[in-house]
Amino acid sequence: MTIIADQGRPSGAGILHLGLGSFHRAHQAVYTRGALQAADGPWGIIGVASRSHTVVDALHAQDLRYSVATIAPDGISLSVPGVHTDAFVGADEPARVVAHIADADIRIITLTVTENGYGYSPATQHLDLDDDGIRADLRGEAPRTTIGQLARGVQARAAAGGAPLSILSCDNLAANGKHTEKLVREFLHELPDAEGADALAFLDRAVTFPSSMVDRIVPATTPELRTRVRALLGADDAIPVPAEPFSMWAIEDRFAGGRPAWDAAGAVFTTEVGRYEQMKVRLLNGTHSLIAYLGALRGAHTIPEAIGTDPIAQAALAVLRGEYEPSIRMPSDVDIREYESQLFERWGNSALGHRTSQVGTDGSVKLGQRIPEPALLTLGRGEMPHLIALTVAGYLSCLAPLAGFDPGADAAAMTDPARERLRAAAASARDGHDLARRVIADMQLFGTELAGQDAFIARVGDLVDVIRRRGVDAAIMDALDASQTLTKEMQP
Repeated sequence: MTIIADQGRPSGAGILHLGLGSFHRAHQAVYTRGALQAADGPWGIIGVASRSHTVVDALHAQDLRYSVATIAPDGISLSVPGVHTDAFVGADEPARVVAHIADADIRIITLTVTENGYGYSPATQHLDLDDDGIRADLRGEAPRTTIGQLARGVQARAAAGGAPLSILSCDNLAANGKHTEKLVREFLHELPDAEGADALAFLDRAVTFPSSMVDRIVPATTPELRTRVRALLGADDAIPVPAEPFSMWAIEDRFAGGRPAWDAAGAVFTTEVGRYEQMKVRLLNGTHSLIAYLGALRGAHTIPEAIGTDPIAQAALAVLRGEYEPSIRMPSDVDIREYESQLFERWGNSALGHRTSQVGTDGSVKLGQRIPEPALLTLGRGEMPHLIALTVAGYLSCLAPLAGFDPGADAAAMTDPARERLRAAAASARDGHDLARRVIADMQLFGTELAGQDAFIARVGDLVDVIRRRGVDAAIMDALDASQTLTKEMQP
């Protein structure tokens, strides 16, 4: 066991972070501490929680300190990043968010608000003008959506003289920098009477939106972890963050007003962020989703429990190699077999205890980033992506179980912004085929292109019915037997 001492608070704040959750505190905050150890600078972080007071109140009670518990099978190490200079709740003080974005001292805004926090339609990939929050922000109310806050903050910054700024998304969205910029611009274009014209001109000359890929498994904090941290630290920490040893951050080096030396802490500045994104979102996240849904249906509480069973391990390897790997171009400096081996080692980290219910949450948004393109590419080759279809069937079986089917407690614990619509579809569906059609074709939950793939929809429906009638193991074997890429011996 190792304890890395707090290095002291930064001299000033140059970063505003939106989304003060566990991932940010175990990832960007840790990299920023490493950067400040290598090269001092005004790169302290003002953290903004969306709605919850839990982390904010605890930070203020603990002098803005917390611990990161890095958990490996052979032990635990603790560090105290100590990089936050303030924290508050954005929903309570939306005008303060705008004021900080307008402040010339803030040079970078980072975001971890999840895929669901960008106020866009997954089907169209454009700003969701039917969203109540977006509409309220466009009317001029104190902005409460992420895109509304960014757009109104950029307006205020432009009016105050326009110091250069970079807005860095750290969420699992394809081309997340371009995606964020597009949504901010769409918001400003929607303002009446050319109200957003000055802000749009400011974006053109002084604001950049670098893309990035972030990767670290960060499970939920448990009472058991708090007890363990208390024993190791000899002090209470209400908000310790558990994390795996592995960590990766690939960033496009386009910063208008400078940046910390994140590369000194292990971040990679690269022109291949898009390749890193595909590698992570499909190989890690896409396969992770399959493991979570099949595991939950099998009664596995954690990801290590799920991947430790032969049927799920075989399905994970088959979807990884046969359906996701052909859809990507690996970064030039990453060996695909070494990365694959790391994935299975990470999923099998039994000390971490990452819950299937946590990984399976928000699937309606997450899967929209992970499955459509690989599925469409496979279908375009004249082949059926049986394991991707199984992922969707597992998701529907967990979140929208048909009458008489009990998916279990871990599936019931998953939350999803589309859950009520999914339940309504399941309540009126005759069978798996009908459910798949209602969700994929009618609701277009995974985009417009996949909505028109009748054969894929039928395959998902087949597998939903197999899960319901014969169980999840039978569905796994059905998909594996049908797959042309079945690998019986896992050798990652």
